Amino acid sequence: MCELFGLSANQPITARRELEEFRLRGGLSADNPDGWGLAWQENGGFQLAKEPRPAFSSALLEDLGATLHASLVIAHVRKANFPPVNTLNNTHPFRRECCGREWVFAHNGLVPEIVGMELENRHAVCRPTGETDSEFAFCHLLSHLARDFNSHDADIQISFATLAAASELVASHGKFNFLMSDGEHLIAYGHDRLHYLERTDDIFDSVMIATEPLIPNADWISFELGELRIYRRGKLTLQLDPLNFPATKRRLDDMRQEPG
Repeated sequence: MCELFGLSANQPITARRELEEFRLRGGLSADNPDGWGLAWQENGGFQLAKEPRPAFSSALLEDLGATLHASLVIAHVRKANFPPVNTLNNTHPFRRECCGREWVFAHNGLVPEIVGMELENRHAVCRPTGETDSEFAFCHLLSHLARDFNSHDADIQISFATLAAASELVASHGKFNFLMSDGEHLIAYGHDRLHYLERTDDIFDSVMIATEPLIPNADWISFELGELRIYRRGKLTLQLDPLNFPATKRRLDDMRQEPG
């Protein structure tokens, strides 16, 4: 049911081996044959490449995986479920402008109820161009962020507490693992199926996040259920358990009582 890969580092690096393993999971070593996408930071903005075809047979993705140097990456291979149609508009990652920033988002799981919820959302800040529950969920998260997001560092934890609460709210309607970025942070929410691999030395700080570990015998660690981890330049800046973080729990309670 789709797979995710993310990278955050303090300087541009390669991830040839990991991206090659991830490419093969798009229809060869795993059953995710219905499209692939890759977003990466370059020259101050996101570049985005995607195709509604199997990743394992894509010459474009093979070339990108072998040559890419980047400090922030989000990738996705798709198993089409909602809807079971592999078109370019239904292919992750998705990209939107919100709150003065450019965001990208990719999802693993199934939350079909979010479609109706977002169609009734009076605070919507975007409308999907495709049909997936994933893109509707992305717009739903942005609508919550737009209410209180501020780029100042003093407010960033409040905004991410809101994001954690909104993530838990969406996850309560199904399965909801995702990677998201505002161009500075790599945001990862592990509802039930996500792993991370952190590396640091005197020069490099990096983290890789994947649905399934991509390198055998490496020290991949499973997310706690419902854990939100936020990285900046390869370093963990915030870790939240939505149900045990007071500000997030209060915000979640408020969201559950809010009208559409």
